[in-house]
Amino acid sequence: QVQLVESGGGLVQAGGSLRLSCAVSGLPFTNYPMAWFRQPPGKERDFVARINWNGGITNYTESVKGRFVISRDNAKNTVYLEMNTLKPEDTAVYYCAADRSPFIRKLKTAPDEYRYWGQGTQVTVSS
Repeated sequence: QVQLVESGGGLVQAGGSLRLSCAVSGLPFTNYPMAWFRQPPGKERDFVARINWNGGITNYTESVKGRFVISRDNAKNTVYLEMNTLKPEDTAVYYCAADRSPFIRKLKTAPDEYRYWGQGTQVTVSS
C-alpha cells in the first residue's frame, strides 16, 4: 500500500518560512519523480514544483521561483519543500504527489499525471 504523508504546514506571517516534508512508503521511492501541488480555497489544484528521481532536475511554477526549493532524501524516502519569503497568496493546502511512472524525464504539471497523493497540509500566510 502506497502512502504519502505530508507534515510541516502551519500559520506564518508574510515574509516568513516553512519547510514541508512528505514521507513516502510502499513505493520504490528512488525511482519516482515527485512533485508538490497546492490548492487555495475555492480554487483548482495547481503545480508548484517537481524533482526528478535522483534530485538532479527541479522545476518550479513561475510564482515561486527564487523563493521555494524542492529537494529529496532518497535514503529517508522523503521529499521536501522549503518555502521562503512567504506571501498571503501562498495560502493553500499543499499536497505531495508521485508520478504515475518511474524514471520519467518529461516535465509534468497536471494533477492527473500523478498517481499517488498525500492528504495535504494547510499553509496559511497572514499579512
